[in-house]
Amino acid sequence: MTLYDELKARGLVAQTTNEEEISELINNGKATFYIGFDPTADSLHIGHLMQLITMRHLQRAGNKPIALLGGGTAMVGDPTGKTDMRKMLSAETIQHNAECFRRQMSKIVDFSEGNAIMVNNADWLVNLNYVEFLRDVGVHFSVNRMLTAECFKSRLERGLSFLEFNYMLMQSYDFFVLNQRYGVNLQCGGDDQWSNILGGIDLIRRKTGKTVYGITFTLLLTSDGRKMGKTEKGAVWLEPEKTSPYDFYQYWRNVDDSDVINCLKLVTFVPLEEIAQYEKLEGAELNKAKERLAYEVTKLVHGQEEAEKALAAARAIFSSGTASSDMPETILTGEDLENGAITITDLLAKTKLVPSKGEARRLIDQGGITVNDEKVKSVTETFTAEQLSGDGLIIRKGKKVFHRVRLS
Repeated sequence: MTLYDELKARGLVAQTTNEEEISELINNGKATFYIGFDPTADSLHIGHLMQLITMRHLQRAGNKPIALLGGGTAMVGDPTGKTDMRKMLSAETIQHNAECFRRQMSKIVDFSEGNAIMVNNADWLVNLNYVEFLRDVGVHFSVNRMLTAECFKSRLERGLSFLEFNYMLMQSYDFFVLNQRYGVNLQCGGDDQWSNILGGIDLIRRKTGKTVYGITFTLLLTSDGRKMGKTEKGAVWLEPEKTSPYDFYQYWRNVDDSDVINCLKLVTFVPLEEIAQYEKLEGAELNKAKERLAYEVTKLVHGQEEAEKALAAARAIFSSGTASSDMPETILTGEDLENGAITITDLLAKTKLVPSKGEARRLIDQGGITVNDEKVKSVTETFTAEQLSGDGLIIRKGKKVFHRVRLS
C-alpha cells in the first residue's frame, strides 16, 4: 500500500487540488510541504494532532516537513470557524506561545538536522511595507471571489473586520515566501483551510507560473459531527500542566463506541490490519480498542512512561473501582479552608472537576458525587483538615472520573 493509499484508507484525506500528482509527489518522497500553526494559546490541543500525525506520516515516507509558526498571522487572527473576532495578543505572548508549540511539536515530528525545519512567518510579515504588499500581492485577489469563501461567508452577518479580511492574503503570501526560500511545493492543513490554501496556490501561479499543490485533512469529529477535544474542564491540551497525562489518557479511553475505530485510524499509527480486527469487536469487548487508542495517543504525546502509568491507573479503577496512586491530585493549603473545613461545592471547584458551583450542586442533587466511596447527599456537606490529611480524600464523579485531594 502506498502512502497516499494509506492516508485515504485511514480517512485522513479530505480534499486535494490534484490527486494524481499529489499522490505521485508524496509516494516518492518528493514533497517539501508545510503546515501552519498560529500560536494563539500556550499549548497545542488535540485538534492539532491531525496535522502533526500527517506530518509524521509524510516525513516517514521521505518528504520534508516545514512547521510554520504564525508569529505574524496570529497578530491578525484567522476568522475561519470563528463567530467573533479573536482576542488581540501582544508580541511577547505570541513569542512565548510559539516556543511552547516548538517544544510540543518536537515530540511527534523529527526536527533533527536535515529532517524538518521550523520557521516563523513573523520574520517576513511583521515588517512588510503595506503599500508595497497591496501592490505586489493584493492586486492578485478578487474581493468578489474572497467573499464566496466559507471562512468569510459565515462571518458576514455577525461582522467581519478588515483586519481579519487580510488573513487570506497573509497566508497566501506565506506559501509564496516558503516556495521561494525553501522550494515548498505542497501546503497541508485542516479541511477548514481549503480557501486559504487555494489562495496561495493561485498567488504562486500568477507571480511565478509554477504549479504547486494543496491537500486538506479530515477534521477530528465525533460520529455525529461535533468537534472532538472539549470536556467539562475545557479543551484537551497537549501540555501536561494544562491537561495531565492521566486526564489525557482518560479522554481517549472514554470516547464513544461509535468513534473509537475512526480515532484509531486518524490519530495513531496502529497498522490498519490490526484496526480491522478491533473493528470486529462489539459491546464490552470494544474496551480493548479504547484502551489501545488511549495508550497509543498518550505515548505519542507524553512518552511511554506516562502512558504506562496512565494505563495502570485506569486498569486499577476499571477493574476494582478503587483509587490509584497515578490519578490526578489536588493539594490544598490551610488558606483553602474556612474555620478548618471546606464545603463539598468548594472542594469540587478547587479540583476543577466541575466548571462552576452550580454544576457541583446539580451533580450532588443527582447523586453523581462520592467521597471515599460514600455518596454525598447534601451540598452543605463539609470536610475537615483532619479528613484531608495523610492520604486525603478520593472524589469520584460519575462512574469513571477519580480525583485525589489532600492537605499540604
